[in-house]
Amino acid sequence: MKSLVVYSSRTGNTEKVARAIAASLPQPCDLCPVDEAPDLSGGAGTLGYDFVALGFWVDKGGPDAATARYMQTVKGCRVGLFGTLGAWPDSDHARDCIHRAEEMMEGNEVLGSFLCQGRIDPAVVAMMQKMASDAHPMTPERIARIREAERHPDQKDLADAQAAFLAMVDRARTATVPAEAPCAK
Repeated sequence: MKSLVVYSSRTGNTEKVARAIAASLPQPCDLCPVDEAPDLSGGAGTLGYDFVALGFWVDKGGPDAATARYMQTVKGCRVGLFGTLGAWPDSDHARDCIHRAEEMMEGNEVLGSFLCQGRIDPAVVAMMQKMASDAHPMTPERIARIREAERHPDQKDLADAQAAFLAMVDRARTATVPAEAPCAK
């Protein structure tokens, strides 16, 4: 089984998770930033990939722009999604973010997803503080969440990501793909 891990990372959080995932997947496994990722518009099978892990950092409630563009070119593949965000990973906001990402993967078989907190870019925090409004005030709870996010991804997050992706790879090994799917070998 050959895998591909593609990621975008603004602060290094998503890259850290991507590297942990790639290290845990069966080899061979290729790892690359989204701006160097191979063209999968003809299906991952055309390049010999059986599974593709796509990683993003959450921006404005969904995958960052670079990853979103790439995701729209991926067709007929077995994929797992992962991302990092400043919000609590079990929050409604996080669920909405992963749902948006899954919607972008139409025409692919999404085998699972994983989200964890990650440090928010200090420039973004400064912008949020400057623009704090009634919609997103800098409450004590929000400040506490931002401070907690600074500690992630931690070793538990990385281990959880690895376990989630190993389970997805197991599903990929046992799943059947319709004959017309370009990703099928």
